[in-house]
Amino acid sequence: MSLFGTNSSFGTGGTGVFGSTTTDSHNPMKDVEVTSPPDDSISCLAFSPPTMPGNFLIAGSWANDVRCWEVQDNGQTVPKAQQMHTGPVLDVCWSDDGSKVFTASCDKTAKMWDLNSNQAMQIAQHDGPIKAIHWIKAPNYSCVMTGSWDKTLKVQMPNCECLYVYPMAVVATAERGLIVYQLETQPSEFRRIDSPLKHQHRCVAIFKDKQNKPTGFALGSIEGRVAIHYINPPNPAKDNFTFKCHRSNGTNTTTPQDIYAVNAISFHPVHGTLATVGSDGRFSFWDKDARTKLKTSEQLDQPITACCFNHNGNIFAYASSYDWSKGHEYYNPQKKNYIFLRNAAEELKPRNKKW
Repeated sequence: MSLFGTNSSFGTGGTGVFGSTTTDSHNPMKDVEVTSPPDDSISCLAFSPPTMPGNFLIAGSWANDVRCWEVQDNGQTVPKAQQMHTGPVLDVCWSDDGSKVFTASCDKTAKMWDLNSNQAMQIAQHDGPIKAIHWIKAPNYSCVMTGSWDKTLKVQMPNCECLYVYPMAVVATAERGLIVYQLETQPSEFRRIDSPLKHQHRCVAIFKDKQNKPTGFALGSIEGRVAIHYINPPNPAKDNFTFKCHRSNGTNTTTPQDIYAVNAISFHPVHGTLATVGSDGRFSFWDKDARTKLKTSEQLDQPITACCFNHNGNIFAYASSYDWSKGHEYYNPQKKNYIFLRNAAEELKPRNKKW
């Protein structure tokens, strides 16, 4: 594979192990910095699947590139390879054997990147930017599903056998629409849902039950709020709920409250707890079952735009870059973008306390 940067240890002044780097306002949690981050805002992150030895991290950015790092056991990140689109990259996902990465771009194309040969080929074309891409593997078929701002979903059948079994897809549309698709036999509409949120949707993530089957989803909005929604709950009025997050002055009733967008949601693969990241420059960990906040980070000096967990939930990755939530006048082209890695083995464990 072709290197896109030089090999070096995590961080700028640390010893290259989790939590040991020096800190300033860009890294108040003293987390590990990924080497050679993208040159523009980071839109998406994805760790390699459990079938692949080691940990590899993929990031897509508004610099039109997709980058791959190896996260080594000794705490170093090694740049491995990169591919380019002709427009910003909005989403990425892996194949289950780790040999391929699928990418979605504002250039209206989706690509399949073969990591062994470091070659990419186009597999989809839309009439507008492609916002989301997922590999779906059902018992009788496998496909790539892409969702675009041209208001369409497309299903592609590339010549490969890969990724993950998701018997359910949740699509968030304009005007706060929600459509659930069942994927077990072939992709087909299952249900349309009235949004539990009053403001524009920003992100959605599916969660699973203890049998590892998809059972519902978390939905984030621009209004600093997340909805937890089960597909077939025993008691909808009790089981479905929303909670506020990524807000300032929460307990001060005499001053205006600053409310920020929820940019991404990611569920822990072992505990089922979740992380949210926002335009306020903070990440928070939550236990949806106990309805408990587990942790909130210190505030970074720019928004957090993306996050993900590695396959066993020991590493939490999050990206710090401008999300344009305050318009062009707050954009600083000289401001560096960062990807941080945090040890998540203990902080995401469930609790028994209620909100």
